[in-house]
Amino acid sequence: MNDTQRRVIAAIDESRLVQLLQDMVRHKSYSNSSGEGELAEWLARYMQPHGLEVVHQRVESGRLNTIARLCGAGGGTSLMLNGHIDTNMVGLDWTRDPWGGEVEGGFVYGIGVSNMKAADAAMIEAACALQESGVRLRGDLIVALVVGELQGGVGTVHMIESGIRADRFIVGEPTDLALLTMHAGSFEAEISVHGRTRHLSKMEEAVNAVEKACEVIGALKGLGFSGADRPEYRGLQRCNVGSIRGGVGREYLDWRTPSVPDYCTIKIAGRIAPGQTPQSALEDICGMLERVAAHDPTVKAEARLVESTQRIYMPPFEIAVDHPFVREAEAIYQTLTNRTARVGDVAPYKFYGTDAAHLASKAAMTGFVCGPGGKYNTMPDERVEVNDVIAAAKFYALMALQTCA
Repeated sequence: MNDTQRRVIAAIDESRLVQLLQDMVRHKSYSNSSGEGELAEWLARYMQPHGLEVVHQRVESGRLNTIARLCGAGGGTSLMLNGHIDTNMVGLDWTRDPWGGEVEGGFVYGIGVSNMKAADAAMIEAACALQESGVRLRGDLIVALVVGELQGGVGTVHMIESGIRADRFIVGEPTDLALLTMHAGSFEAEISVHGRTRHLSKMEEAVNAVEKACEVIGALKGLGFSGADRPEYRGLQRCNVGSIRGGVGREYLDWRTPSVPDYCTIKIAGRIAPGQTPQSALEDICGMLERVAAHDPTVKAEARLVESTQRIYMPPFEIAVDHPFVREAEAIYQTLTNRTARVGDVAPYKFYGTDAAHLASKAAMTGFVCGPGGKYNTMPDERVEVNDVIAAAKFYALMALQTCA
């Protein structure tokens, strides 16, 4: 590590970083809620005194992207550190206050701390450390804190459409600091199964739509989407049955259980690889339904793509593992940790959808995904290791120094 790198690392204030993360967790910022805007405004007030130029973008009413910039002298490569401030919901079985930001045993606890406020805080601290170290960059460093990633990336897409770009990017989704160079695209679909209702006294004349939906689910488990021409692409494919609802009629009336249900809906989330599309996956699902019906003519079903929580399609993402930007990141990781980074289509992170896909496909930017957290993501007592958050801040700071200087 050279003197300039050491000066930047020395400027990282670990206590300030942890306090920042705690404060962020204490803001309830569910996706598509007023909490996103409140946290965005708080972050702007936090960053401005640290010498960063901060602007807000109004994505929707009450929903703000916070874009901070450490301006370079000019003539250098620009870097965007991208993270979302919206979080998943709190589920059952928590033993901690989800918005407490508690620190204990080397962990910070709270909803969204792993996905992905830890990376957000590390990005902010990296930018502040670079400013305070006195190092002058040539290219701009942009910290883009966006809303609505959980809706498919509405904040990042808005930012791109407004004209904000950088030459390089790092998306800080939780990968336990692995360098993720490929991830799946995501889509959602709905399969409707039609049956024939009768009273249970006449079950022999009925077709139970819920039971037929179970046949469809069984076939879904063995379905492979077409068009994945490489082994690593085939390894990206995955399908989850997220909900099943059945009853009588399209209202799913279920108050009279002696009636055989004649309508059932299965909602699924799918993951696809480069070269595949939601439409091609839908065609594969429809082909599967035809095969099930050929085996059992009582199965009558149709499928369609839907938008629910995900309002924008997140395509697959890929950068070559030997791209110079990835190699530079590997070298910096080695310098910081004395360990070899995990690089590539690393599981389980490769099943994410991330804003890296939008930055690469819509803005022609070059980058990868790397952030702290992951092991304890989307689970009760979500948490992140303090040491990983600190390591992430150092990594982002040295990547900015390498890229922008």
